[in-house]
Amino acid sequence: MEWYEEEVRAIERAHALNPPAPGATVFYGSSSLRLWSTLEEDLMPWPVVNRAFGGSTLAACVHFFERLVPPCAPGSLVLYAGDNDLGDGQPASSVIGSLHRLLDKVDTLCGAIPVAFMAIKPSPARWRLRYAIRQVNEAARQALAARPKGYFIDVYQPMLQRNGEPVPALFADDGLHLSDEGYRLWAAILRTFRFPLFDP
Repeated sequence: MEWYEEEVRAIERAHALNPPAPGATVFYGSSSLRLWSTLEEDLMPWPVVNRAFGGSTLAACVHFFERLVPPCAPGSLVLYAGDNDLGDGQPASSVIGSLHRLLDKVDTLCGAIPVAFMAIKPSPARWRLRYAIRQVNEAARQALAARPKGYFIDVYQPMLQRNGEPVPALFADDGLHLSDEGYRLWAAILRTFRFPLFDP
Protein backbone atom coordinates (compact mmCIF):
# COMPACT_ATOMS: atom_id res chain seq x y z
CA MET A 1 0.00 0.00 0.00
CA GLU A 2 3.04 2.29 0.14
CA TRP A 3 2.48 3.15 -3.52
CA TYR A 4 -0.59 5.22 -2.54
CA GLU A 5 0.79 6.81 0.61
CA GLU A 6 2.01 10.09 -0.88
CA GLU A 7 -1.33 10.88 -2.52
CA VAL A 8 -3.30 9.86 0.56
CA ARG A 9 -1.17 12.17 2.70
CA ALA A 10 -1.75 15.00 0.24
CA ILE A 11 -5.51 14.48 0.53
CA GLU A 12 -5.20 14.52 4.32
CA ARG A 13 -3.24 17.79 4.24
CA ALA A 14 -5.80 19.41 1.94
CA HIS A 15 -8.59 18.21 4.22
CA ALA A 16 -6.92 19.73 7.27
CA LEU A 17 -6.65 23.10 5.52
CA ASN A 18 -10.18 23.06 4.09
CA PRO A 19 -12.45 20.42 5.61
CA PRO A 20 -15.81 19.93 3.87
CA ALA A 21 -19.08 20.65 5.60
CA PRO A 22 -20.53 17.54 7.28
CA GLY A 23 -23.33 15.66 5.56
CA ALA A 24 -22.12 15.78 1.96
CA THR A 25 -22.10 12.81 -0.38
CA VAL A 26 -18.53 11.48 -0.46
CA PHE A 27 -17.27 9.86 -3.66
CA TYR A 28 -14.57 7.32 -2.86
CA GLY A 29 -12.59 4.99 -5.08
CA SER A 30 -10.19 4.95 -8.00
CA SER A 31 -9.04 7.35 -10.69
CA SER A 32 -12.30 7.11 -12.63
CA LEU A 33 -13.68 9.27 -9.82
CA ARG A 34 -10.46 11.18 -9.05
CA LEU A 35 -10.28 12.45 -12.63
CA TRP A 36 -13.89 13.66 -12.57
CA SER A 37 -12.88 17.32 -12.43
CA THR A 38 -16.43 18.60 -12.97
CA LEU A 39 -18.05 16.39 -10.31
CA GLU A 40 -19.29 19.26 -8.12
CA GLU A 41 -20.55 21.21 -11.12
CA ASP A 42 -22.22 18.18 -12.71
CA LEU A 43 -24.16 17.32 -9.55
CA MET A 44 -25.10 20.80 -8.36
CA PRO A 45 -26.85 21.78 -6.15
CA TRP A 46 -26.09 18.66 -4.10
CA PRO A 47 -22.96 18.91 -1.92
CA VAL A 48 -20.36 16.35 -2.94
CA VAL A 49 -16.81 15.63 -1.82
CA ASN A 50 -14.28 13.72 -3.91
CA ARG A 51 -11.97 11.46 -1.90
CA ALA A 52 -10.85 9.13 -4.70
CA PHE A 53 -7.15 8.47 -5.26
CA GLY A 54 -5.32 7.45 -8.41
CA GLY A 55 -4.87 3.83 -9.37
CA SER A 56 -6.58 2.62 -6.22
CA THR A 57 -7.85 -0.91 -5.87
CA LEU A 58 -10.86 -1.89 -3.83
CA ALA A 59 -8.41 -3.48 -1.42
CA ALA A 60 -6.60 -0.13 -1.09
CA CYS A 61 -9.93 1.59 -0.47
CA VAL A 62 -10.45 -0.75 2.47
CA HIS A 63 -6.95 -0.03 3.77
CA PHE A 64 -7.23 3.77 3.66
CA PHE A 65 -10.92 4.13 4.48
CA GLU A 66 -10.46 5.35 8.08
CA ARG A 67 -8.12 8.13 6.98
CA LEU A 68 -10.11 9.46 4.05
CA VAL A 69 -13.85 9.01 4.58
CA PRO A 70 -14.95 9.26 8.25
CA PRO A 71 -13.18 12.64 8.73
CA CYS A 72 -15.60 14.04 6.13
CA ALA A 73 -18.63 13.05 8.27
CA PRO A 74 -20.46 11.91 5.11
CA GLY A 75 -24.22 11.94 4.82
CA SER A 76 -23.95 9.29 2.11
CA LEU A 77 -21.26 7.48 0.17
CA VAL A 78 -20.73 6.58 -3.49
CA LEU A 79 -18.10 3.93 -4.29
CA TYR A 80 -16.33 3.15 -7.55
CA ALA A 81 -13.48 0.62 -7.37
CA GLY A 82 -12.62 -2.95 -8.29
CA ASP A 83 -11.59 -2.14 -11.84
CA ASN A 84 -7.89 -2.01 -10.97
CA ASP A 85 -7.99 -5.12 -8.77
CA LEU A 86 -9.14 -7.16 -11.76
CA GLY A 87 -6.63 -5.40 -14.00
CA ASP A 88 -3.88 -6.42 -11.56
CA GLY A 89 -4.91 -10.07 -11.90
CA GLN A 90 -7.01 -10.47 -8.78
CA PRO A 91 -9.88 -12.98 -9.10
CA ALA A 92 -13.45 -11.80 -8.85
CA SER A 93 -13.83 -13.58 -5.50
CA SER A 94 -11.06 -11.45 -4.00
CA VAL A 95 -12.65 -8.22 -5.23
CA ILE A 96 -16.03 -9.28 -3.84
CA GLY A 97 -14.39 -10.01 -0.50
CA SER A 98 -12.85 -6.52 -0.46
CA LEU A 99 -16.26 -5.00 -1.12
CA HIS A 100 -17.79 -6.78 1.86
CA ARG A 101 -14.90 -5.65 4.07
CA LEU A 102 -15.39 -2.08 2.92
CA LEU A 103 -19.12 -2.18 3.63
CA ASP A 104 -18.36 -3.50 7.11
CA LYS A 105 -16.06 -0.52 7.70
CA VAL A 106 -18.75 1.88 6.51
CA ASP A 107 -21.20 0.44 9.02
CA THR A 108 -18.67 0.53 11.87
CA LEU A 109 -17.23 3.98 11.26
CA CYS A 110 -19.99 5.93 9.52
CA GLY A 111 -23.18 4.34 10.75
CA ALA A 112 -26.31 3.62 8.74
CA ILE A 113 -25.71 6.09 5.93
CA PRO A 114 -26.92 5.47 2.37
CA VAL A 115 -24.24 3.69 0.32
CA ALA A 116 -24.10 3.23 -3.45
CA PHE A 117 -21.73 1.10 -5.51
CA MET A 118 -21.21 2.15 -9.10
CA ALA A 119 -20.82 -0.86 -11.38
CA ILE A 120 -17.38 -1.50 -12.80
CA LYS A 121 -17.42 0.04 -16.27
CA PRO A 122 -16.88 -1.91 -19.52
CA SER A 123 -13.55 -0.32 -20.50
CA PRO A 124 -12.28 -1.26 -23.98
CA ALA A 125 -8.78 -1.66 -22.52
CA ARG A 126 -10.09 -4.32 -20.14
CA TRP A 127 -12.72 -5.89 -22.33
CA ARG A 128 -11.00 -9.24 -21.90
CA LEU A 129 -12.02 -9.06 -18.23
CA ARG A 130 -15.72 -8.52 -18.94
CA TYR A 131 -16.84 -11.86 -17.50
CA ALA A 132 -15.06 -11.19 -14.20
CA ILE A 133 -16.41 -7.62 -14.23
CA ARG A 134 -19.95 -8.90 -14.63
CA GLN A 135 -19.39 -11.38 -11.82
CA VAL A 136 -18.24 -8.63 -9.44
CA ASN A 137 -21.06 -6.33 -10.54
CA GLU A 138 -23.70 -8.98 -9.90
CA ALA A 139 -22.26 -9.74 -6.46
CA ALA A 140 -22.22 -6.00 -5.69
CA ARG A 141 -25.84 -5.71 -6.83
CA GLN A 142 -26.84 -8.42 -4.40
CA ALA A 143 -24.77 -7.00 -1.54
CA LEU A 144 -26.26 -3.53 -1.90
CA ALA A 145 -29.80 -4.87 -2.33
CA ALA A 146 -29.43 -6.57 1.05
CA ARG A 147 -28.76 -3.24 2.77
CA PRO A 148 -31.61 -0.99 4.01
CA LYS A 149 -29.98 2.03 2.36
CA GLY A 150 -27.96 0.31 -0.33
CA TYR A 151 -27.97 1.23 -4.02
CA PHE A 152 -26.36 -0.43 -7.01
CA ILE A 153 -25.82 2.08 -9.79
CA ASP A 154 -25.58 0.32 -13.12
CA VAL A 155 -23.24 2.27 -15.38
CA TYR A 156 -22.11 -0.90 -17.19
CA GLN A 157 -25.11 -1.55 -19.41
CA PRO A 158 -25.67 2.10 -20.46
CA MET A 159 -22.07 2.24 -21.71
CA LEU A 160 -22.61 -0.53 -24.26
CA GLN A 161 -23.63 -0.35 -27.90
CA ARG A 162 -26.46 -2.44 -29.30
CA ASN A 163 -23.91 -5.06 -30.33
CA GLY A 164 -22.89 -5.43 -26.69
CA GLU A 165 -19.49 -3.75 -27.01
CA PRO A 166 -18.38 -0.51 -25.29
CA VAL A 167 -19.32 2.85 -26.79
CA PRO A 168 -15.91 4.26 -27.84
CA ALA A 169 -16.93 7.91 -27.40
CA LEU A 170 -17.49 7.39 -23.67
CA PHE A 171 -13.81 6.63 -23.08
CA ALA A 172 -10.55 8.54 -23.25
CA ASP A 173 -7.84 7.64 -25.74
CA ASP A 174 -6.36 5.10 -23.33
CA GLY A 175 -9.55 3.04 -23.53
CA LEU A 176 -9.63 2.91 -19.74
CA HIS A 177 -10.66 6.26 -18.30
CA LEU A 178 -13.72 8.28 -19.21
CA SER A 179 -14.11 11.05 -21.76
CA ASP A 180 -16.15 14.19 -21.08
CA GLU A 181 -19.09 12.42 -22.71
CA GLY A 182 -18.61 9.48 -20.39
CA TYR A 183 -18.77 11.70 -17.33
CA ARG A 184 -21.89 13.41 -18.65
CA LEU A 185 -23.52 10.00 -18.90
CA TRP A 186 -22.46 9.08 -15.36
CA ALA A 187 -23.85 12.37 -14.04
CA ALA A 188 -27.18 11.76 -15.76
CA ILE A 189 -27.38 8.26 -14.26
CA LEU A 190 -26.46 9.48 -10.78
CA ARG A 191 -29.13 12.16 -10.92
CA THR A 192 -31.80 9.45 -11.10
CA PHE A 193 -30.72 8.46 -7.57
CA ARG A 194 -31.49 11.85 -6.03
CA PHE A 195 -33.41 10.48 -3.06
CA PRO A 196 -32.02 9.74 -0.55
CA LEU A 197 -28.48 9.56 -1.91
CA PHE A 198 -28.03 13.27 -2.34
CA ASP A 199 -30.66 14.30 0.21
CA PRO A 200 -30.21 11.71 2.99
